[in-house]
Amino acid sequence: MSAGAFGPGPALAAVMARVAVTAETVGPRFPLYADPDDGRWTTTGRGSWTGGFWAGLLWLRARYTGDAADRRAAAACTARLEPWAGADTATRGLILWYGTASAGDDAEAAEAAELRDRGARAVLSAYDRELGLVPWGDALGGPRTLARVDGVPGTVPLLAGAGPQGAAAAAAHLHRHLDLCLGASRGQDLLLRPALRFDAAAGWQPCADPPPGWSRGRAWLLLAVADALLRPDLAIPGPAARLAEAAELLSSGDEFPAGGPAGLVPAADAARPDGPLDTSAAAITAVALLKLARVPGPRAGAYAHRAEAILRRLTESHLTGPDSGHPPGMLLDGCYDAGKELAVRHELVWGDFFLALGLAALHGVVDITRI
Repeated sequence: MSAGAFGPGPALAAVMARVAVTAETVGPRFPLYADPDDGRWTTTGRGSWTGGFWAGLLWLRARYTGDAADRRAAAACTARLEPWAGADTATRGLILWYGTASAGDDAEAAEAAELRDRGARAVLSAYDRELGLVPWGDALGGPRTLARVDGVPGTVPLLAGAGPQGAAAAAAHLHRHLDLCLGASRGQDLLLRPALRFDAAAGWQPCADPPPGWSRGRAWLLLAVADALLRPDLAIPGPAARLAEAAELLSSGDEFPAGGPAGLVPAADAARPDGPLDTSAAAITAVALLKLARVPGPRAGAYAHRAEAILRRLTESHLTGPDSGHPPGMLLDGCYDAGKELAVRHELVWGDFFLALGLAALHGVVDITRI
C-alpha cells in the first residue's frame, strides 16, 4: 500500500515527480482520481469542481522547480479554467482561488490574477442578501439553493479580494455557514451538518447527502475559518472570538483526537469507523492547521504540532515510494464518495494538492498565508 518512511523533503520531491508524470499522462485534460494499483487517472475535460487543484499543483511544481516551461504549463492550465468564472456554482472558490493563488508575480501570474479578480466579481454578483450567502448554484446539477461546507473554502479569500463589498459578503457567507452547519455545537460537542437546502415554507433543512459524519465536511469548514482568521489584510469582518472558537471545535473531537495515530487520518464517514479512510480530509486539515499556527494565540503551537503530525503520517503510511509496487508519489487511501462506493482508496487530485501545499509550506517554497 504505502512506501515506508519519507522525510518532508523526499516526500515533496516524490509528490512533485508524480505531478510531472501526471501532466505527461493527462495532457490538456484534468485528473480527478487515480487507480490505487496502476496509477491510471480518471480525467475530466473541463475540470469540474476539482480543476483548480490541478492548476494549483502545476503552479506549486513551477515554484518548486523554478522552470519556465513548468510556469507556462501552469498558466495554460489555469487559462482553461476561464469558463468557470461565469458558472453558477459556489465551488468557484475551490476552482478559481486554488487554481490561481499559487501563481506568484510574473507575466503568467498576472493572467491568473486577472481570472481570479473576474471570478471574484462574478461570485459577488451571485451573493443572495436574503439568504445571507452565495448559494451552491446549479452548474453541477441538483438544487441551487443549498448551503454546503465545500462552498466556503476558497470562496472566503476570493470574495474578500473584491473590495469592501466583497469582504462584507465573504464574512456573511462564512458566518451564515457557521450558523447553519454548526448549529448548536458547543465545547467538544460537534453537530456538523455539511449541507442544507432552503425551502420557502420550512426554511433551511438538513440534507441526507453528504452525511453528518462526512470527513471533508469538518476539514473544509476548518480551512475556511483559518483563512478568515489569517487574512486581516483583506478586512474580513466578524467576531474573531467566534472564529477562534469554531477553529478549536472543528480541530478537536472524536475524528481528530488530541493524541494517537488513529485519529490523524479520519474515516471517510464517522458512522462507519471500520470503513474507508480519507487521506484527502487529513491533508486539508493539515493545511488549515498550518494556517492557524500562524495566527497569534495560545493554541498556535498545538496547531503546528498537529499539522506536522498529520503530514508525517500521510507521508510515512500513505504515500507510495519506489519499492511499494505502485507508481511512486501517490497519496493513496483518499475517498471520493463512501456512500456511492466511488474511488474509496484512491489517489485524489485535491488530496495531492493539499499534501503538496503543506509540505511546500514546511520547506519555505510557498507562503501558506497567501494561498
